[in-house]
Order: sequence, then structure tokens, then C-alpha cells
Amino acid sequence: MKRVIFNQKGGVGKSSITCNLAAISAVEGKRTLVVDLDPQGNSSHYLMGKPTTGMKDTVADFFEQSVAFNIFNKRPEDFVHATPFNGLYVMPSSPELDFLERKLESKHKIYKLREGLNKLSEAFDCIYIDTAPALNFYTRSALIASDRCLIPFDCDNFSRQALYSILGEIQELQQDHNEGLSIEGIIANQFQPRASLPKQLIQEMLDEGLPVLPVHLVSSIKMKESHQVNQPLIHFAPKHNLTLQFVDLYKVLQGEEIAQPALS
Repeated sequence: MKRVIFNQKGGVGKSSITCNLAAISAVEGKRTLVVDLDPQGNSSHYLMGKPTTGMKDTVADFFEQSVAFNIFNKRPEDFVHATPFNGLYVMPSSPELDFLERKLESKHKIYKLREGLNKLSEAFDCIYIDTAPALNFYTRSALIASDRCLIPFDCDNFSRQALYSILGEIQELQQDHNEGLSIEGIIANQFQPRASLPKQLIQEMLDEGLPVLPVHLVSSIKMKESHQVNQPLIHFAPKHNLTLQFVDLYKVLQGEEIAQPALS
């Protein structure tokens, strides 16, 4: 299973959602890989405990191998690094992604990631892909390479309007490049259960038939604390309310039933 987390809007929690779902997957005994396609490298730093600047064998090196003749015969797994957490691995990001993008586009390497991840699927049960807040070459590569797409959503009207554009772009890419890609669901993040507007927006989206998932992730300082110590919540605060919400979200994505949360 290859799952991409994507939204063109920044600050919606893509990296946090990617890493925390992946960490739960690993705790559940699945050999799990995170591919970090955001040049900022937040997922890589979160899981590895250090910045990726200057690191060797990153996802940028994986892409560069397809257009450069000075790197020979490295396999996709050679760009995978272990994290301190059992069963959890990362293909780390690099600032070099920005410099490579135009070259990769000119060489038509849009399917390179799909080829690599198909090979890595033999070694990993689950692959989670974090993307930059832009529909750029790497995000398109990730959508082409994936089976499922999750869309984090901030509960405000501007984010809702942008959502329709995102859904349209994904649909176009499905038709042109990846008929097997499904929109797995929309994740309400930074949810404020005592405020009326978020509940109203979510209910309206459900009434429209949009695939809003039944677990809504609340805003919590505990997430920022987990970033600071470079530990996903399942390790840092396993009994915290937000952690339990992530566990419920993971169960929903696995097809398991949970107690249905109320919107009011």
C-alpha cells in the first residue's frame, strides 16, 4: 500500500499526519517507510532527530541517479534510512530537490518514483509519502506512484474553497496517469470541537458527498512538543487524546470500525 498525503495549502499538518500514521503502522508490526518529498524536510527531521542538510543517499540522490551518469547502480533501498523506532524507515528529503526539479521535468522522469516504490513495496508493507504544499513535479510523481490519497483540511471556508480545486486536479491526474489512485478521505485537522463553524463546514461537506473521514484531529500543544523531541505521539504520549485520535484514524484507514464521534 502506497499512500500520499497532499494539500497545496501549507500549515495543514501534512508532515505530522504522515509521520504519526506511519509510526502507528510500525508499532502495529508493519514494516513502514516514509518518503519525504518536501525540500523543507520536516518529516525527515521529525523521524530521524536531525536535519538532512548534507546527508548522503537522500530522495534527491535517488532522483539524481536517473539523470546523472556519475552515480551508478544504486538500488531504491540504498536510499532508505532506519529511524530510532522499530520497523519505521525514511527516505529523507534534501534541499537539493529544488535544484533538481527542472532537470527532472526536462528529462520526463515523472514515473521514476513509481518505479522505485514498486520495487520497495516488496520490502515494505506500507509506504507513506509526504509532499510539499504545491502541485509540483514531486507531488505529481507521488500521486502517480500511490494507491491512495489523503487530504488534510483546515476547518475554515478558504480551505474549503481550495479543496474543490485540489479534488479537480487529482481527478485529472487520475484520468491521465493513475487510474488506480483513490481519494481515501479528507482529514479535518486542528479541529475545535467547541466551535460551531468547523462542525457546520464538515456537515455541509458530508452533505455534498465529500469523503470527510469520521475522525477529526484536535489542536493540541502536545503535537508541537512531540516535534521538539523528535518522537511521534504514539511513542511520546501514547495515552494522550490526540494520540488516541490518530490511532482511531489509523483504524478507519485499515477498515476497522470505531465509535462514531458526534459533530454536535
